[in-house]
Amino acid sequence: MTPVVELVEHAPAVSVALPDGVGRALAALRIVDATPDPYSPGRWSLRAGSKVGAVTVTVPGHDELTVRIVPKVPIGRLFFLLGYSLDPAGAWRDGEVDVAEHREVLPALAHAVERQVDRALRRGLLQGYRVTEETSPVVRGRIREAEQIRRRFGATLPVEVVYDDFTTDVAENRILRAAVERLLRLPGVPREVRRRLLHQRARLADVTVLVRGRPLPEWRPSRLNARYHHALCLARAVLEDASPEHGPGGLRVEGFLFEMNKLFEDFVTVALREALRGSGYIARFQDPLHLDEARAVRMKPDLVLYGPGRAPCAVADAKYKAERPGGYPDADLYQMLAYCTALGLGEGHLVYAKGNAGHAAHRVRHAGTVIHQHALDLDQDPAGLLADVAEVAARLVNTPHV
Repeated sequence: MTPVVELVEHAPAVSVALPDGVGRALAALRIVDATPDPYSPGRWSLRAGSKVGAVTVTVPGHDELTVRIVPKVPIGRLFFLLGYSLDPAGAWRDGEVDVAEHREVLPALAHAVERQVDRALRRGLLQGYRVTEETSPVVRGRIREAEQIRRRFGATLPVEVVYDDFTTDVAENRILRAAVERLLRLPGVPREVRRRLLHQRARLADVTVLVRGRPLPEWRPSRLNARYHHALCLARAVLEDASPEHGPGGLRVEGFLFEMNKLFEDFVTVALREALRGSGYIARFQDPLHLDEARAVRMKPDLVLYGPGRAPCAVADAKYKAERPGGYPDADLYQMLAYCTALGLGEGHLVYAKGNAGHAAHRVRHAGTVIHQHALDLDQDPAGLLADVAEVAARLVNTPHV
């Protein structure tokens, strides 16, 4: 059995010797496309899709298998897309995301999180007021009269109280600790980075550990927590992205995966919104629409642009997919035509990752609707990439109505 399998995002399939149980586990988890090789017993054909990162799969009765999926774009560019979509006004706007010399997703992510957490905590842990409700032997704050009557009718002590506690055990610190704990559980984090993460965990030792699977506590950006913003953005990516931890049938799955489809979609929509900021237009993401008058067929384009009069004036959809030799899939054109028809727009915009051609426009017969296809070159520097997005944004505001 191959202990480590290395694949490239959207690259041709690789034939690997695997026990059938492990191959079936990979197929069930849908981390990669896994099919048995019909001509070579004991071998499986593995092909990576749009998920990148690394996972270790343990199947009962078999050894562990680590699958590493390398993205097509450089690691630094991937983190620019991530950072910009999370915090477009921050320091990541210029593409400076500290991933050191790491060339794989998980080591780079762990390094970036640890560096941002360290910067956030250099001046000490953030403190704030937290509302605490508890049963106390002494009166502190206010008595919760309804709870006191319900739980301890007629009793003097203990007392149900509520008070504001000035503490470091606030939402921001809880989120940072949860991200550090998550990374420390993952295999593949370099030893030096793991050592520094353990140091950050020690600094956050007095902070409550979040229960896995529950929603993250809410926090609001402010002047007081400004030094935490970048760290919190990366922590959210660690805690909310496609990070499998278990599977069916007793499988144990540990690792971290980025879904490049979602990452590209988030970047395109946020970058278009930022390019149009101050123009008087309002960009809405995943705005629910209906194709039919009975409102039975639902649609959710990635971005709908509304003018000063609140009428829709443009629609765009981001498509992170490999271009075929004959061009992009026709189904994308049909989908965009439906969006334009439902919104009463004369033009629609599809935004792809880099393909074989630049801008193309298709006029629909008997309808006159024009569907634009734009290609963004993700290999270029951040300034050039954002300039290309600005060109797409300029076309959006000039979209005619039907």
